[in-house]
Amino acid sequence: MEHWLWIGSGYLVIMNIIGLVVMGLDKSKAKRHVWRIPEKTLFFVSLLGGSIGTWAGMYLFRHKTKHWYFVIGMPLICVLQILAGIYVSLKMKGGL
Repeated sequence: MEHWLWIGSGYLVIMNIIGLVVMGLDKSKAKRHVWRIPEKTLFFVSLLGGSIGTWAGMYLFRHKTKHWYFVIGMPLICVLQILAGIYVSLKMKGGL
């Protein structure tokens, strides 16, 4: 069972690094007025587990912070993922 914890943790670390990187890349592309990463891709990375990285990237790179759907959506995805993680953790320990 412990190996699943390591695999899941590794996956989340990688996805959050990807989330941070895609926000930085998109900001860089915006400054240069070149092809951009679609917003649905940014949300997709967040939904796949990179919500902390994309949320951090929003404020680190000052990117998408004026779009209400990012300001509300990214933290909401993050909170829902944390709650899901708590639920699964409790379920695996037999607490629910």
